[in-house]
Amino acid sequence: MKEDKDHQSIKTYLVGGAVRDQLLGIKVIERDWVVVGATAKAMLDQDFQQVGKDFPVFLHPESKEEYALARTERKDGSGHTGFQVHASADVTLEQDLLRRDLTINAIAKDDAGRLIDPYNGLGDINQRLLRHVSDAFTEDPLRVLRVARFHAKLLHLGFTVADETLALMKDISRSGELNTLSPERVWQEFRKGLNETSPQAFIQTLYQCGALEELLPELNRCFHNNDNMLDVSSSIGKRTLTALEYAAKQHYAGEIRWAIVLHAIDSNSRPKNIIAKVISKKSDSDNAIKMISERLRVPNDYGELASLVAYYIEFAIQAKASKPDIIISLLDICDAWRRPDRFQAFLQSCEALISTSPERSHQNLGSIAFLRTAHERCKQVDAKEFIAAGISGEAIGESIRNARKVCIAELKQQF
Repeated sequence: MKEDKDHQSIKTYLVGGAVRDQLLGIKVIERDWVVVGATAKAMLDQDFQQVGKDFPVFLHPESKEEYALARTERKDGSGHTGFQVHASADVTLEQDLLRRDLTINAIAKDDAGRLIDPYNGLGDINQRLLRHVSDAFTEDPLRVLRVARFHAKLLHLGFTVADETLALMKDISRSGELNTLSPERVWQEFRKGLNETSPQAFIQTLYQCGALEELLPELNRCFHNNDNMLDVSSSIGKRTLTALEYAAKQHYAGEIRWAIVLHAIDSNSRPKNIIAKVISKKSDSDNAIKMISERLRVPNDYGELASLVAYYIEFAIQAKASKPDIIISLLDICDAWRRPDRFQAFLQSCEALISTSPERSHQNLGSIAFLRTAHERCKQVDAKEFIAAGISGEAIGESIRNARKVCIAELKQQF
């Protein structure tokens, strides 16, 4: 930002995540700046474009990076937005940094590359601690989710949540303030947290501080229940965390990680007769996952995959021992013919969950490999050969199904 004769006192600092990630050797995705000593008029005079309504944020005329006037905040309402913002030329850099959530996010860098670190963020980086800047941390319930997300982002570097910060997160969770967050904002943080390097830390941190009980009580209950989904009695919560860790190491997509999170939510309605000749299609009524999706405004692709995994995972686990009819039904219900990518995501979700049970993983993973191969073989069945043979109408579909059954029967001899 240029400084002319009328703006000699204006200073610009790189702040927040860009400074933190530079110090940690993490690739910087975006840079944010804070401007001290400026007014909105001074910014507009230099061709910045104002975009913030609640507080003055401006886009640089060339780089389009965000520049925010230094500001202070005072709590005057409930929830994430219940703040009175004061942004003016007399707000200092230290005052602006004081309002931030964690010390590691409250470090600034000037144009000469010098660090301004009034709250010992560098010390906490060296100690690998996520620590709040001040007791004002409790004024914004969104910070509970943000800390959990930073834990998921930085766990692989050895970061932990400071005990005193975790205590404040528990206070916020008990206060009821989390319920003031909009569903869209809660989902945004869940989506980001689950896409971090260690998504299991996001869920575990929310559980430890009591936030999961408020935001996703259906999952919180899973941490107190066991089941026999993999033919071995196991903690659902522990399995979920282990599967998330596996999914992250395999770089699986966010939809798969969400399906893992919800895989046991609806287990009471999961069909148990997995050796039947047909698979019934899941009804949308009494669907816990559908209710969660509506409550948190979850995108359809996330919700659809989660429902498939929760309802049909046991069919996938037993596929190698199942009859051809039931394999075809599973492929039909998963719409594997028209949506092969989603079917692959279904199999990857099952694979992550199966891998959490060393006792049976080799046998059960064989079923996933079998399903993958069965899908590829069955896709090669072409309706054209039946049409050429004079078959028409509904008989074509029946002929295709019978041919696919033959493919699967032959494949079973090889597995």
